[in-house]
Amino acid sequence: MAEPVADEQPQHVPVLAREVTELLAVSPGERVLDCTVGLGGHARLLAKSALSQGLLVGIDVDESNLRTASQRLEGCGCPYRLFRCNFRRFEEALEEADVGRVDVILADLGTSSNQVAEAQRGFSFQLDGPLDMRLDDRLPETAADLVNRLSETELADIFYHHAQERRSRRIARAIHRARRQGRITGTGQLSEIVAGALGVDPATRKSKIHPATRVFQALRIAVNDELGALRSLLDQAPRRLNPGGRIGVVSFHSLEDGLVKRDFARRRNEGIYRIVVKKPVTPSAEERNSNPRSRSAKLRVAVRTERAMDD
Repeated sequence: MAEPVADEQPQHVPVLAREVTELLAVSPGERVLDCTVGLGGHARLLAKSALSQGLLVGIDVDESNLRTASQRLEGCGCPYRLFRCNFRRFEEALEEADVGRVDVILADLGTSSNQVAEAQRGFSFQLDGPLDMRLDDRLPETAADLVNRLSETELADIFYHHAQERRSRRIARAIHRARRQGRITGTGQLSEIVAGALGVDPATRKSKIHPATRVFQALRIAVNDELGALRSLLDQAPRRLNPGGRIGVVSFHSLEDGLVKRDFARRRNEGIYRIVVKKPVTPSAEERNSNPRSRSAKLRVAVRTERAMDD
């Protein structure tokens, strides 16, 4: 299951770093779970607050990110354990680390900048590469597999439900038609099909949003079952948080934020959570200017109450 990772350090700017640090307020000796450790930006900040008496458990599905995170955490003054697994299985990682409950849970749901920048990962319509989109290369199906296997109706449903793409049926029809000529295998190829279906030239478009943006988002979510994993994380979190423990989730689109908002509200109504901020925290204008990838980030934070919860 969760694979312990032993001990390159690319430039990495964690989103909402100041806000995450202040709202999660890690104290010396606390135990922290970073569910999406990525390149270790948030993890290092939180671990430095926990100091030598604390512990950081970090998990991620990307092996190369875990190597970088391990290097970044060296010398931070806090013991840490890293595991390679999906965060839907974080309870298993905690058990392997011999940890019952933690004081802080953080999940930053964005993809790492290095993942988007690597053409061979297939996340970007701006870089031609294989149509992969797997965050975890051990997953059995790629985006190309879905695009070429699913029916026209199934593709349209994915584009609509995972990205609110209003022209989902038109795009799915164009994909279905194109694959009759041969398998669709590349990001550039799919991007051209989508742009053609919508009658938009990406080079001369008026909109700032590329016509393939929502389709690529929807496929990435489907390939990695991101919404299912998030639901699982939110379901497990209360029973693994100590009373007074904090949970913070950074989301990047309305589907994720909606799941977090509704879960936190339900737990509040059940007396299990106290919501720290009424509205999600968003990046400052300064951060948006210096790090454009942060512009859609939203942070929600809740505190675990003393109320017992049935397992």
